[in-house]
Amino acid sequence: MTPGLVNAYEPGEHPDWPAPSSVKGPMHWIKTNLFGSVTNTLLTLLTIYLLYKIIPAMVDWMFIDAAYTGTSRKDCEAQASGACWAFIGTRLQLFIYGFYPEAERWRVNLTAVLLVVALAPVLYDNVPHRGKALIFTVLYPLIAGVLLVGGIFGLEYVATDQFGGLMLNVIIGVTGIAFSLPIGICLALGRQSHLPVLRIVCVAFIEFIRGVPLITLLFVAAVMLSYFVPPGTNFDLLVRMLIMVTLFASGYMAEVIRGGLQAIPKGQYEAADSMGLKYWQSMRLIILPQALKIAIPGIVNTFIALYKDTTLVIVIGRLDILGIGRSSLADSKWQGLSTEVYVFVAIFFFISCFLMSRYSLYLEKKLHTGH
Repeated sequence: MTPGLVNAYEPGEHPDWPAPSSVKGPMHWIKTNLFGSVTNTLLTLLTIYLLYKIIPAMVDWMFIDAAYTGTSRKDCEAQASGACWAFIGTRLQLFIYGFYPEAERWRVNLTAVLLVVALAPVLYDNVPHRGKALIFTVLYPLIAGVLLVGGIFGLEYVATDQFGGLMLNVIIGVTGIAFSLPIGICLALGRQSHLPVLRIVCVAFIEFIRGVPLITLLFVAAVMLSYFVPPGTNFDLLVRMLIMVTLFASGYMAEVIRGGLQAIPKGQYEAADSMGLKYWQSMRLIILPQALKIAIPGIVNTFIALYKDTTLVIVIGRLDILGIGRSSLADSKWQGLSTEVYVFVAIFFFISCFLMSRYSLYLEKKLHTGH
């Protein structure tokens, strides 16, 4: 640029010029990120070669050479040499609803729609009438329980042992996620409390949960928990599972949040004290908002791990989406199609966990957790 052109503008009024083409655009991104060095170039070429060998064969097996109709494995083999998706299509209702009565499945669908409505004001702060919507969110667990179990308001009673498939995974996952966060916050604050008894109880609980596998806790829920309630008490197995899964996730959640609390500078606590705020006021207004913002990646990671662990209910005889798939393979007409079952289940969990991960990134970007 000529000095005369620069001098044509007054100080502070010079327009913003576009960046040179050599430092922006797709070609610049590819050159910088994929071929920026010898090692980077070798890794890029190796990745392209592996994708070239894997993706075409995968696409052929999953889509091009797949059979989408049929009543048995032999029908699929007669049509194509790839995947037999007819097996998944035939049993799709079983994968979604488990053994829930067919005539009452509208209640499951309605509960799922209401779940989206209940989650909207929690996940997004620009929802219209958010205050009233949050009241519905608080009441949603009770509404969902009435809809799914029934027995009142003219709804037919459905025993919880008929819950299964995808709906069982969602019930356990959403319940654990919803209740483990507030319990985890209380445990994290209790562990840092100056009250010895409270601190010891919280530390003992967290260390016990971290030292015991979830499978063991599920066995305790299925076999031993009924011994701790008064004789004759009918303690539903699903409720016992929900309690154990929630407590298990709460222990890990407490440690994640404690990490966020320890990242808060001491000056923030001193600033709260200097303003005359009491303990709960300083926690609610100053400390916890910052700690939770810092702990978002760890919190979402715990949620994702909990959601995937819902498949462990199969060890106590409850058939989630994975259990339904494995039991369906016992049918002599469909034997030998385990690959299709595991691919279907993997795709379902990948989509669910990917959406949670994307929302975490959205939340981090919105709250500017980088500073």
